[in-house]
Amino acid sequence: MSEEADKEDQTEDPTQRKLDEATEKGDVPKSQEIGTFFVLSGMTLALVVCAGWSARDAMLSLRSFLMNAHQVPSDGAAFMQVTQRGVLTGFMALGLPFAFILCAGLAGAMLQHKPLWTVEPLMPKFSRLSPMAGLKRMFGKEAWVNFAKGLAKTLLIGTVVWVILWGEHDRLEAMVQMNVAALMPATLVLAIKLMGAVLALFAFIAVGDFAWQRFSWYQRQKMTKQQIKEEFKNSEGNPEIKAKLRQIRAQRVRKRMMAAVPKATVVITNPTHFAVALQYEPGMPAPLCLAKGVDAIALKIREVAGEHRVPIIENPPLARALYATVDIDEEIPVEHYQAVAEVIGYVLRLKGRRA
Repeated sequence: MSEEADKEDQTEDPTQRKLDEATEKGDVPKSQEIGTFFVLSGMTLALVVCAGWSARDAMLSLRSFLMNAHQVPSDGAAFMQVTQRGVLTGFMALGLPFAFILCAGLAGAMLQHKPLWTVEPLMPKFSRLSPMAGLKRMFGKEAWVNFAKGLAKTLLIGTVVWVILWGEHDRLEAMVQMNVAALMPATLVLAIKLMGAVLALFAFIAVGDFAWQRFSWYQRQKMTKQQIKEEFKNSEGNPEIKAKLRQIRAQRVRKRMMAAVPKATVVITNPTHFAVALQYEPGMPAPLCLAKGVDAIALKIREVAGEHRVPIIENPPLARALYATVDIDEEIPVEHYQAVAEVIGYVLRLKGRRA
């Protein structure tokens, strides 16, 4: 019951990480019809390329053996030699066709997905031992879909084969009276014709089945909203922890700024909102920003500056511009040199008059 509820809650598209994990476990969209199509293609190619000379080779070997059967010794060693020659002849006749079929099967598998090395599908799953789970697999939606596909495929292929054979019924009647030498080429032509028609039908079946398997696999990978949240937490970090870390970093930066304000040459402010503390000593290439802040932090900078008798100059446009363009422990931009130089010059002249 809970499993069905989970399926109903899986409304979210899977993330790329979920799809990658499924692929690593060997859970990939795979159509058996694609494999069948490629195997049939290999068989057809083997018929076209190899059937003629393989049959001719086997016929010549068998004819030679039958014509000279009376000369074959009947002892054990001779029997073994004859058996080995027969096996070699059969291997030469069937080896290349089997190679075609094997390569075609591998090509069908590799076309659907890249090679995977995983033992996950081989691991025992105790959930499969449950009778209820077995009944669900036997009578579930996927089982009925597979049954319907198999029935439709059988009917379609049977219809195609019947139509072709019915069109060849005159030739089939004549083949009964043919000798063996003429019967083999005629049978090969008919077999290639049948295989070509079945392959054309299987091409549509394979494409449709692959699309269905891809859709079913994607639906199986769908996630619940809770799974999306958990994955985000695991991959990006817990948002609450990240917010706490940002808060701690901001507090440390604030402490460091307040500790540096007493060393400032001047604090430039917008009376209530912005404050930027600058330091300038002879020999420095440009004034350095020691602290900056808005609202409460700006007020604190002004308080610390007042306690340590750091001059506070109100210049709203310059305060806003410096706050927006300079970071802590950085030199001010070139475009503010003149305005800041005027402020610092005024501060130094003021200190000189006081002295």
